[in-house]
Amino acid sequence: MAKKYILAINPGSTSTKIAIFLGEEKIIGQNISHSAEELAPFQKIIDQHKFREKVILDFLKENKFDVNLLAAVVGRGGLLTPMASGTYLVNDEMINFLKSNKMEHASNLGALLASDIAKIIPVDAFIVDPVVVDEMADIARITGLPEIRRISIFHALNQKAAAREAAKKIGKPYQKCRLIVAHLGGGISIGAHLDGQVVDVNNALNGDGPFAPERAGSLPSWSLIELALSGKYDMAAMKKKITGKGGIVAHLNINDMRKVEDLVTSGDPKATEVFEAMAYNVAKEIGALAAVLEGRIDAIVLTGGIAFDQYFVKLVRRRVEFLAPLVVLPGEDEMTALTQGALRVLNGEEAAKHWTNSGEKK
Repeated sequence: MAKKYILAINPGSTSTKIAIFLGEEKIIGQNISHSAEELAPFQKIIDQHKFREKVILDFLKENKFDVNLLAAVVGRGGLLTPMASGTYLVNDEMINFLKSNKMEHASNLGALLASDIAKIIPVDAFIVDPVVVDEMADIARITGLPEIRRISIFHALNQKAAAREAAKKIGKPYQKCRLIVAHLGGGISIGAHLDGQVVDVNNALNGDGPFAPERAGSLPSWSLIELALSGKYDMAAMKKKITGKGGIVAHLNINDMRKVEDLVTSGDPKATEVFEAMAYNVAKEIGALAAVLEGRIDAIVLTGGIAFDQYFVKLVRRRVEFLAPLVVLPGEDEMTALTQGALRVLNGEEAAKHWTNSGEKK
């Protein structure tokens, strides 16, 4: 099977990650930072479209890479409507939706930028497993209030990539595995993977589930209502307390987990207590999902940046390893995961999906 050149693009709030792969091997890569001065002229994130396109074209020119060698271009998926997992062709309907999307996020630029470059050659442009992947079982959506339903927003790209890697390690196809995958980063998402689908997962964006470095996690609802109606905070401030100013940040006023880990290593009692409580909450959520999988679990997978911390892993391991073997895959390689998604389509391992705003998934 001939190896294929893939260009992967991952736009962040103040940077653009660019990488060229030959097959699954990264040939060239760079994380290009954008200063506040560079971004100041753009009122909205989507207005940065052409600025970011030029950054990518300059990168290719500086590295003397012939774009005609590319077999495909893949970008980070944005905030689309709920969709099945997989690799999606970028189409006009997707681009128009992202351009008019009221939910601003840098990832919304991924499909646009991939399409721009792909049209030069021309080849197909793809996105892979955006955060709005939704495979939840209907029973998992129901809460105690009919007005409120649970929704699926999580680290789909890294969870899926880690799950496939774990499946390889245990010698089973991902589509036949029963896994619990915990992505441990600035936000924490923990999903039950059943036969290739994430049938239950916490909403990591809006603070559901375990508390995290920047998320408050699930809270006692009565106390939360009293706090929200205390008059101290408006709606925007309350949302910020839950997502962005919650979790480790609320307790320690630190969002760099490396600094927290240093405090724990030095014996700081408050940092140690909160750090261990976060691990406790992660383990408890894993235990809850063990019930979703009826106790039959092939592996529990820990991934994301915090999985590099051996003490945190040890704390989780001692509470959950009785359920299933632990597979630790620290970090997240989004560029490789994007490339692997494109390659699965190019190599005929799966068919590309077609997104429509009507919710149809092919």
